[in-house]
Amino acid sequence: MEVILLSKVDNLGELGEKVTVRPGYARNYLIPQGIAKFATAENIAEFEARRAELEAQASAALEEAEKRKEKLEGIKLTIAAKEAGEGKLFGSVSNVDVVEALHAQGHQVEKREVRMPDGAFRSIGEYEVGLHLHTDVNVTIAVEIVAEE
Repeated sequence: MEVILLSKVDNLGELGEKVTVRPGYARNYLIPQGIAKFATAENIAEFEARRAELEAQASAALEEAEKRKEKLEGIKLTIAAKEAGEGKLFGSVSNVDVVEALHAQGHQVEKREVRMPDGAFRSIGEYEVGLHLHTDVNVTIAVEIVAEE
């Protein structure tokens, strides 16, 4: 099924590209989210009429993400968690805990933007956490997990 993209999508294409995707992906995700439209002649003409507006929105979103990246670069979070002994934690430190720590410092980050490819942290130590702010903007922050006193 061919669709025309209304915004940039990771591993799929750029704004305005006509791409072929599986019908379920188009019907259940891309179209309901407003990310794409069916690639009919009518929809392509409508897209071309709105191209400048969509490109302006995309560049504004990229600028906003770049500003957020500048604020987040070099941040080091310290999260206190209960220790079970020998450096292990009761429970774990997940992306929710990272978001809460960032909110406490005044940074607006959503849970879906936090990337922890190895899963939650289960021991005391220093870790790096990736933040995916935009399809083209990523930043890495340092997280130190210490024992609660």
